[in-house]
Amino acid sequence: MPTTAAMPIDNVDAVLREALEANGQRFTDQRAAVYRFLRGTTEHPTADEVFTAVRGEITDISLATVYKALETLVSCGLAVKLSYGDDSARYDARTDDHCHSRCLRCGIVRDVAGDTRSAVPRLEVGDGFRVQGYRVEVVGLCPACATAH
Repeated sequence: MPTTAAMPIDNVDAVLREALEANGQRFTDQRAAVYRFLRGTTEHPTADEVFTAVRGEITDISLATVYKALETLVSCGLAVKLSYGDDSARYDARTDDHCHSRCLRCGIVRDVAGDTRSAVPRLEVGDGFRVQGYRVEVVGLCPACATAH
């Protein structure tokens, strides 16, 4: 999976430790490994993909531990769970409002580059509903799937 040169590991661990403690959770090596992987990738991996990647660092980690770590990250606001009715959930360490593209054939999910806020329509949700964010998804075929057909 492609990675980004995000913040140094020490800073990632400090952000994780602070968020976990603020939410009454413990900092563990397993949670740190999962969070570091998620922060370091531009892809939006499934729990199985996170498990495969993190197992290289922590050989005795279980898939159940990875699932629990991911759900803890989501509950602490450090990750977003992207659920699709036809596929496994995917996880994103980017928690700001941004758009995704998703391939209908292979399922890959990517961030849409650039400032997409102006592309989001202004919606009137009515009755005092207070919008706190948005999720926009563009669906189609990725370049590899489009040329394979």
